[in-house]
Amino acid sequence: MQLAPGVWRIATAPSDLISSFAFVEDDGRVTLVDAGTRRAPKRLVAGLEHIGVGPSDVARIIVTHAHPDHVGGLVAMRGRTGATVAVHERDAAYVREGKGPVLDRTTLGGRLLRRNAGAGPTPVDEELVDGQVLDVAGGLRVLHTPGHTPGHVSLLHEPSGTLVTGDSIWNMRARMTWSVPMFCTDHRLAKETAHVLGELDYEIAAFTHGPEIRDGAREAVRGFLRRKAGTSV
Repeated sequence: MQLAPGVWRIATAPSDLISSFAFVEDDGRVTLVDAGTRRAPKRLVAGLEHIGVGPSDVARIIVTHAHPDHVGGLVAMRGRTGATVAVHERDAAYVREGKGPVLDRTTLGGRLLRRNAGAGPTPVDEELVDGQVLDVAGGLRVLHTPGHTPGHVSLLHEPSGTLVTGDSIWNMRARMTWSVPMFCTDHRLAKETAHVLGELDYEIAAFTHGPEIRDGAREAVRGFLRRKAGTSV
């Protein structure tokens, strides 16, 4: 699904359940955002081929956070592409060690599970920081939105006005919700930092879980945050 010139969403599970994103440069180089589950690489490769590129064109893989539905396919995709891997500095150790972040112990599920399942250990080539602008398709801004994991990031592609929310906000069945509390490291913090997304300028809101919003995206996100907070954003 093309979101904007050079910006594509690749569904890695049916019904938009999980998505990755591809940013394609004029010269064909690709930056991939997230690698899905362990079963995702086949869908990712098919998606890349659909937009006229291939695994060898992927130069960098950015990880929004170190949960297995986002890094499960990372080992395979790094192996197929030779791409570098970029993760926020606070999630980098989880990716390197192949372990999932600890879960929110204020929730029953978090206390029972203790730690989210990990994926295979993967080298990290670049540790990202808040506010960093990556040289990706004209500029991709890193927004540290912790809580879902310590190093969770959202991404703003300023040239096209596309916001990738990561798991800060879901849009399952085209209805915005918070992520499931038991899978967060700190669910309260995740809700607090999501308000950053209401302060930005963008035309398209792209979700890692659920379909994108193209019309009135910023106001839709702001409306969701306002309703949840009970105050104006």
